[in-house]
Amino acid sequence: MEPRPPAPVVLHGRYTRLEPLTTAHVPDLYLAGGRDDDLWRWLPVVTPYTLGEMRMLVEQRLAQQAAGGAVLFAIVPAGTGRAAGWVAYTDVSIADERLDIGWHWAARSTWDTPVTAETQLLLLRHAFEHLAFGRVQWQIDHLDVRSQLALSGLGAVREGPLRRHARRSDGTWRDTLVYALLANEWRSGWGAGLF
Repeated sequence: MEPRPPAPVVLHGRYTRLEPLTTAHVPDLYLAGGRDDDLWRWLPVVTPYTLGEMRMLVEQRLAQQAAGGAVLFAIVPAGTGRAAGWVAYTDVSIADERLDIGWHWAARSTWDTPVTAETQLLLLRHAFEHLAFGRVQWQIDHLDVRSQLALSGLGAVREGPLRRHARRSDGTWRDTLVYALLANEWRSGWGAGLF
């Protein structure tokens, strides 16, 4: 089966639901992560300190989506009905059967809970089983140890650093660590029996 481009859909899990990001999520997102520098440390944006700044970030991401550069999902933990972060498919290459999972941030209340792993697993299952991609990758700041540990726990393979790869919002340079999971790895172990 040929890979298909991702589109906004709802992905249901036991602990979380991923739904298409909209501006209606802005108030919940601001409550979940506004004014918290630690949540935004690894993204190439400045922490939103006002509701208007959060709205501007969501509108920027939606413009990126409209231009074909991403597909964004609000992360809604089960039983809350409130968005607690977002995540995206980015850098989609149909010809190379590859996409990235990125732009991920989530409220502290979701850290070290099943919401975090299930968010990634829902996106992986959708990319491999429904969209027929051959490779999913993540690009992580070399100082973001929490994400590195989480990806290793999911079975993603660390492929190596891209040195002095991207400028952080504070002007410093980061090395980017690339992690990836291939469709055959998903089928042979990770995808079997998880859902």
